[in-house]
Amino acid sequence: MWILSNRADHVPNYQCQEGFQLAAIIGDPSSTRSILMARILGLQRYPQSPNVVPYLFTNMMKGGINSRFKNIPQLDTGKQMGECNENAITHDTRHSLDTDTVSFFSTNPFLSDRSQFPSFFRTIPSDDFQSRGLAQLVNYFEWTWVGLLAEDTDYGQQAIQTLQIEVAKSGVCIAFSESILTNVANRNAFHIAQVIKNSAANVIVTFSNEGNLVPIFEELMRQNVSRKVWIASEAWSTSPLLSNKRYSRILTGAIGFAIHSGEMLGFEQYLNEVHPSRSQEDPFIKDFWEEVFNCEWLDQKIQSSLQSNQTQPCTGSEKLDSLQISYNDVKQLRVTYNVYSAVYSIAFALQDMMACKGGEGPFIHRTCANISEFLPWQILHYVKNVHFRNPDGTEVFFDKNGNPPVQYDIVNWQMDAEGELQQVNVGSYGSRSPSLQEFNINSTAVKWVGGSSQIPESLCSPSCLPGFRKAAKEGEAICCFLCIPCSLGEFSNHIDSIECSKCPMNHWPNGNQDGCLPKEMEFLSFQEPLGMGLAIMSIVLCLVPSVILGLFILYKDTPVMKANNRFVSYVLLLALAMCFLCSLPFIGYPSKGKCLVRQTTFGICFALCVSCILAKTIMVIIAFNATKPNSDLRRWFGPQCSYTVIIVCTVNQIVLCAAWLIVSPPFSEHNTYVKPGKIIIECNEGSSIAFWCMLGYLGLLATKSLIVAFLARKLPDSFNEATFITFSMLAFLSVWLSFIPAYLSTHGKYMVAMEVFAILSSSFALVFSIFMPKCYILLLKPEMNTKQYLMGRQSAKKDY
Repeated sequence: MWILSNRADHVPNYQCQEGFQLAAIIGDPSSTRSILMARILGLQRYPQSPNVVPYLFTNMMKGGINSRFKNIPQLDTGKQMGECNENAITHDTRHSLDTDTVSFFSTNPFLSDRSQFPSFFRTIPSDDFQSRGLAQLVNYFEWTWVGLLAEDTDYGQQAIQTLQIEVAKSGVCIAFSESILTNVANRNAFHIAQVIKNSAANVIVTFSNEGNLVPIFEELMRQNVSRKVWIASEAWSTSPLLSNKRYSRILTGAIGFAIHSGEMLGFEQYLNEVHPSRSQEDPFIKDFWEEVFNCEWLDQKIQSSLQSNQTQPCTGSEKLDSLQISYNDVKQLRVTYNVYSAVYSIAFALQDMMACKGGEGPFIHRTCANISEFLPWQILHYVKNVHFRNPDGTEVFFDKNGNPPVQYDIVNWQMDAEGELQQVNVGSYGSRSPSLQEFNINSTAVKWVGGSSQIPESLCSPSCLPGFRKAAKEGEAICCFLCIPCSLGEFSNHIDSIECSKCPMNHWPNGNQDGCLPKEMEFLSFQEPLGMGLAIMSIVLCLVPSVILGLFILYKDTPVMKANNRFVSYVLLLALAMCFLCSLPFIGYPSKGKCLVRQTTFGICFALCVSCILAKTIMVIIAFNATKPNSDLRRWFGPQCSYTVIIVCTVNQIVLCAAWLIVSPPFSEHNTYVKPGKIIIECNEGSSIAFWCMLGYLGLLATKSLIVAFLARKLPDSFNEATFITFSMLAFLSVWLSFIPAYLSTHGKYMVAMEVFAILSSSFALVFSIFMPKCYILLLKPEMNTKQYLMGRQSAKKDY
């Protein structure tokens, strides 16, 4: 209030200052104090004025800034501010005390609210930008389980809130969030150390000043807590206090954001030219000189001169530029560089004001401000539009919220050869606007705990390898999960997959379920042992009825052959040979043509076989009964009866198969659902009803033949094949009744192999049961192949 009015007793809206008025305020470094002062200073305005808030001031023009600004009038700082005199001035009632403020260390995002702080500017970025940058740093190293630690001030709490929002966007989880209690002497260090010790989080983001962290680190050392990665905010990332070797076990490998450092032209030379003889009004210069050169001024310390043998006297000829100490290391003066930029921003604003030409000004009626009598709101206009480059090329300007371009250095705490901690620049974070953020880091230059270059992990749960998917743990953070193997037929080829994917239709997951391989094609092939064996068996067995047919033709005039219908036997043997061969279309790649013919060929061939057997059985009954006197069956006796039975029964099957092929023909298909990991190439029967009708018709014919043969089994032996036919039909039906459940319960090539085996076994049963006895007589018992023997057997049976 004294600054605003130059009075010990403050009078609102009065300024009792002679000469040039105050241009701007540079400060305060503390966000909390800046906000509090803003509330007080905000009361100083006229009722009609816009809502403008003044801020803290320092004298920025004392002695001038630089020769380039030599034409700017200097502010008179030598006068004492006392009571208003007759020359006291009051403000124009059209304007408020809109005093510009430029802060070099206040980072609270709240200060960017232009509705409350329209005249506030800063040369350090808002914590909003720092929080976003630290969130990017966490994401860059793929840390998903982090702890948060912040002092319980506006600085710490608001920064942590922003950081929580930013990291949550990328799926990072917060293991814990603790506040450092600044109103407690030990800063609640024991509790915080216990939380850090018991947490699985290896990364801790910290927003606090260095003084509040000392008790925490001391307690961590006492509890032997180490191997944690500390992410530092700008408030302590370059702290000399914490760079002490004492904390190296805890802080080695720390990484964080530091205020950008830059070149201050001529400042290093100025520091090196400091000398006690040139600054006699400053008593601290001599003390400083004694400290850095390890000497004593003998003229002022008579007692110390007695100990000159231990300490060298100061001569004044020592050179500061010969020392390699932090004093003249101007590159590390980061906060000072912000002050430097703040001073220059006001200087450039004053220069722009002074350069204004009448009639071209920015104010009402295009007027310019009087450099000697300007009002604060006028300099505010020029500060808003200031834009320049510092000697090192760094741009300085302010956005609409009074914030500068974002520019941070990323520093890593590494141990040097002497065991001391030093901050090494490993990257940068900056932007000219929030939408154009640039994050650059040399990860190979970063050294972690123990000097390792391996990035430490900070996970609640280990990453799920390819072949697994993440499953959330109930009641826990999303970063805590279980790794579940992918389901059958699914795969994942990324780490930490949220869900597994299905392979394409013709592919199947590999053994680790982290990729897809082409599915194995399955069909009953001629190249595999099973298919080859069945094919050979089919061809070999086909030769059996063919040889028997030749044998029957050779012995066609013998009594045994004459006693049985020779023509029907020939047809039956040909049909049986075809039955053996009709199994071949079932083997090999199921092409469209094979699918069309294999079931129909099988059905027609077996219908012909069973029809012949039925005809032979019927002929036995007719022949026996036709020998009786006055039998009506005499007119049915003859070859026409056999031909009719065979033709009618076979034609029925042919018609059924033809209808099947016309209405719903079989076709080849790739079945990917029955067997995981395999594509079954098979024939779809088209109409399952037609297929089972075809089999049912064969079963009906076989059943009739069985019944008729069973009834004729006791007829005279010279005509009787009924006993053999009975056994053949029993074998035939047994095979196909066993085939039905086996066919329905198997899939793929084994189902086809089952049907081929049924075809071969049932065909061989017919051959063996019906024709082996005759072959036995023809080849091994020729004495039985006589009419007398056959008649004798008949007579013997009648006598019996």
